[in-house]
Amino acid sequence: MHRVAALVRPPQSTFEVACAAQVFGIERPGLPTRYAFGVCTEHPGPITTRAGYDMLVTDGLDALDRADTVVVPGWVPTDEPSPAVVQALRRAHSRGARVVSICSGAFALAHAGLLDGRTATTHWALADELAARFPRVQVDPDVLYVDHGDVATSAGAGAGIDLCMHLVRGDQGAQYAAHIARTMVMPPHREGGQLQYSAPPHPAQIDGTLAPLLEWVTERLSEPVTIESIAAHAGVSARTLTRRFIDQLGTSPGQWLLSQRIATAQDLLESSDLPLDAVARRVGLSSATNLRRRFLNTLGTTPGAYRRAFRAKPASSSRPPAKSG
Repeated sequence: MHRVAALVRPPQSTFEVACAAQVFGIERPGLPTRYAFGVCTEHPGPITTRAGYDMLVTDGLDALDRADTVVVPGWVPTDEPSPAVVQALRRAHSRGARVVSICSGAFALAHAGLLDGRTATTHWALADELAARFPRVQVDPDVLYVDHGDVATSAGAGAGIDLCMHLVRGDQGAQYAAHIARTMVMPPHREGGQLQYSAPPHPAQIDGTLAPLLEWVTERLSEPVTIESIAAHAGVSARTLTRRFIDQLGTSPGQWLLSQRIATAQDLLESSDLPLDAVARRVGLSSATNLRRRFLNTLGTTPGAYRRAFRAKPASSSRPPAKSG
């Protein structure tokens, strides 16, 4: 069982805690329970929240010594944590726990020195402050999350769900994550970066929904679909198609199409015994060689390693071995 501990402080934003709890702490019918979720704080007892009520937290910082993943779901105000909290975070990280932040929680990780020399993100409204206060951290204000394996940061609260789902995919596989996403009525993977949600310098004009077009494409992944053929089906130029994708999804048509092919390949690797060449053809990647290259570039592992990690997976938690197989 993979143990997840959320470190909270007063006044705590309840939504950020709920993001982690909803992904890691809910028992779902028909899905093996592979996470044990708990909440801890420096001084156990009633913790005030920004929602106007108190929540009772009974576990102290020693819970971080037992956790496989530590989540810091927000850190407002963004002041320096106490020495005890800093030491607990460093101790958890040094013994191999994965340390994760949601939204302003990146400030706690930065104060602990866990982001030094790394790329990190936080809510777009706090990105400049994080960069100014911690010059050794390379702040990316656009991405939804950054995952270094041992340390991960996310943008706003909604992006915290994206990061948690990404971690589940790495731990348990795409099918397990997709089941959780369905129960939450959300996509297993959200495209694009967070700048599409920040206050724009001028109103964005989005002319028409992409949903019917996306459905048309996903039904034809095994075919040689190109940006030009998608644009032709939509009755627009390739340039207009690209603008609509960036406006509505925050990513290019090519990147979106590749992500759909990779996601479908993951599902086939988990749910079938098809040879890699057959998987590649079914998702429109033409050959096992191309599938391996795309898989390695996108996921940091090979199709063979991914299949060994997640095909008929036992209940214990594991992560796919990187760049092997």
